[in-house]
Amino acid sequence: MNLIEEIVENSPSIREIRRDIHAHPELAFEENRTSDLVAKLLESWGIPVHRGFGKTGLVGVIKNGDSPRTVGLRADMDALPMQEVNQFNHASRHPGVMHACGHDGHTAMLLGAAQHLARHRNFDGTVYLIFQPAEERGGGAREMMRDGLFEKFPMEAVFGMHNMPGIPVGCFASSPGPVLASNSEFHVTIRGKGGHAAMPHLAIDPIPAAAQMIEAFQTIISRNKKPLETAVISVTTVQAGGVVNVIPDTCELRGTVRAYTRETLDLIERRMGEVAQHVAGMFGAQCDFVFTRHYPSTINHEAETAFMRDVLAEVAGREQVLAQTPIMAAEDFSFMLEAVPGSYCFIGNGDGDHRESGHGAGPCLVHNTSYDFNDELLPIGSSAFVRLAEDWLRRPVA
Repeated sequence: MNLIEEIVENSPSIREIRRDIHAHPELAFEENRTSDLVAKLLESWGIPVHRGFGKTGLVGVIKNGDSPRTVGLRADMDALPMQEVNQFNHASRHPGVMHACGHDGHTAMLLGAAQHLARHRNFDGTVYLIFQPAEERGGGAREMMRDGLFEKFPMEAVFGMHNMPGIPVGCFASSPGPVLASNSEFHVTIRGKGGHAAMPHLAIDPIPAAAQMIEAFQTIISRNKKPLETAVISVTTVQAGGVVNVIPDTCELRGTVRAYTRETLDLIERRMGEVAQHVAGMFGAQCDFVFTRHYPSTINHEAETAFMRDVLAEVAGREQVLAQTPIMAAEDFSFMLEAVPGSYCFIGNGDGDHRESGHGAGPCLVHNTSYDFNDELLPIGSSAFVRLAEDWLRRPVA
C-alpha cells in the first residue's frame, strides 16, 4: 500500500485518540466532550475551528495559497443507544451508550489527516474538515446545512467514508449511483370498537384488520413496484390490547421503508396509504396513516466517484478498490450529496480478528454489541483523506 509514512508513524497517537473517544461515547447532539476534544486538537495544530453547526458540529479550515479552490472531508461523531458487552480497556464507560458503528474511528481518521494537512499544506486552496453530529437518526448533516454549512464554507466537492465489516482491511469499495437507501418510517393506527372477546360480533376487531394489512403491504413490493427496483417494507412493531378476554379499541403498526429512488418511494407511500385505508374499511374500522421521510438515498456523483476511485487506487492499489454493493441501510451524508457533488465509499474493517481479549461473543458487525473499530484502518483512512484533498485541489477545474 502507498500510505503516507508520517501518518503511519503517528498512528499510535491517533489510535489513543480513537480509543479515548470509544470509551466516552455520546449520543446524537450530545457530542460535547467529543466536539471539545476535536476542537482542541485542531487548534493545537494551527487549524481555525468554527463551532455551532448542528449544535455540536464543527468545521476546521486549512487554507494555503491564493487559490479559490475548495474541498470538504466529512466524519461523523455520534454513538448509539446500546449497551456494549466488550470488556477490553477502551470499552464504553457510559452505560447504555456505545460506539457500535465506528464513528470514533471515522473521527480519528479525519483527525489524522487534519494533522498532516496542517503540517505540510501540500496544496493550493482550502480544505474544510467537517465533524458532524447525529448521523444515527438525528440528521446532523441536514442540521449543519440548516445552520449555513455550505453557504459559509462553499465546497466544490465533499467526500466521506464509512468502515464496513466483511470487506478486508486494505480494501475500499466505491461506485457511482445509489449506494445506500432512503430511510422512512410509517405509523398506522387502526381504530375499531372494543368489546368482549367472547362476543366479537358486537365489536369491530382491529387485530384481523392489522393482520390483513401487514400481508397486503408486501404486495406493494411484489405487485406494484417494478421488479428490477429494490425496496423494503418491514413492519417491526405491532401493539394492541393487554387483556386476553378483551378486544381492543385500536391496533398500531410501525415500521420502516427503504428504497433507492424517489419515484419508488413516492409509489410506496401512496400505495401504503391506499391499502391501509381500504383494508381498515373492509373490516368496518377507521385508519390513521402517517409516513415520515427521514434520510434520502445516498447517491454518489459519477465524476466525483471516478476521481475518488483513482485516489483510492493510488493509496491501496487498483485491485483493492472494489465495486460498492448497494445496501439498504441509510446515511445522512445523502443530504450533503443532494447539495454538493461528491462521493461516499466504504473502507474495509476486516472480519473482527483485530478485537482484543475481552471482546463480546457476537460478530464484529456495525450496530452489534460486540463491535469495535479496527485500528489498522487509521493510517489507511487518514492517507486516503489527505490524498483526496491534495489531488482534488491540484486537478484542473472541469
